[in-house]
Amino acid sequence: MAAANQEPKQPVEGLLKLLDLETLEENLFRGVSPDIGWQRVYGGQVLGQALVAASRTVPSPRTAHSLHAYFLIGGDPTIPIVYDVERTRDGGSFTNRHVKAQQHGNTIFSMSVSFHGNEESFNHQAKMPDVPPPEELPSAAVLMEKFIDKLPEGMQKYWKKKHPVDMRPVDVSRYMNREKHAPAQNVWLRANGTLPDDQSLHHCVLAYASDFTLLDTALIAHGKLMFDNDIQLASLDHALWFHRPFRVDDWLLYSQESPNAHGARGFCRGQVFARDGQLVASVTQEGLVRKRDTAFVLK
Repeated sequence: MAAANQEPKQPVEGLLKLLDLETLEENLFRGVSPDIGWQRVYGGQVLGQALVAASRTVPSPRTAHSLHAYFLIGGDPTIPIVYDVERTRDGGSFTNRHVKAQQHGNTIFSMSVSFHGNEESFNHQAKMPDVPPPEELPSAAVLMEKFIDKLPEGMQKYWKKKHPVDMRPVDVSRYMNREKHAPAQNVWLRANGTLPDDQSLHHCVLAYASDFTLLDTALIAHGKLMFDNDIQLASLDHALWFHRPFRVDDWLLYSQESPNAHGARGFCRGQVFARDGQLVASVTQEGLVRKRDTAFVLK
């Protein structure tokens, strides 16, 4: 089975197809990658597909509340990925699963997921940042039309494609110049289409989207962009906590910061808020942030 080459009518349909894994047998699933010209599989795709695989082994009403993942080897987008789910524990309140993603006989990704039913108890949360609403910000199409010639070639190719998730940065000035700023950014995101009423699916779509801009936050302090050809970026690990129910086809604010970069690694964290200010998820990630003039092959 090769990479998925047919482009759907709507980008979100392609994402749903991407997340609709083939069941090979009990606890064993297979997913494919879209043909978008990348040399490695996008990390958020593996996160989303692995969470789909784990969720299919857990009966409702339990849904994922946390996941902890490691990216071990860059994925090959030309061949399928096999997801092997280990049913670690089925307890009275929590269910645990471990997922291994495999290609070419190697484990390329490993993830532990914990599931929990809804319980009422103490309740508090961080405050949502005060930022302009998404309706006051330009869409990707408007930004492309206005600024496409000023962007690096790699970013031009990316933004000319249709995407399943609409992302609207609150501040786009860093794409126009190379000034160094505090390593923080706010990005509104929303699926480009209506999704089914399945909270587990919304979890998987957010997992897919959570990987795209987070590591890029570490570059803001250095006046760099993720598509610059003199740097090497790669996700090393990723953790995601789901706090409250949400819909990814409604606008979510992804508030991100990078408290540290050192030793060719950048550490980033994010909070995801619904339009009404509810904190629905938290994310952390450490990734490789390396200057290419000192780069060597990561094995």
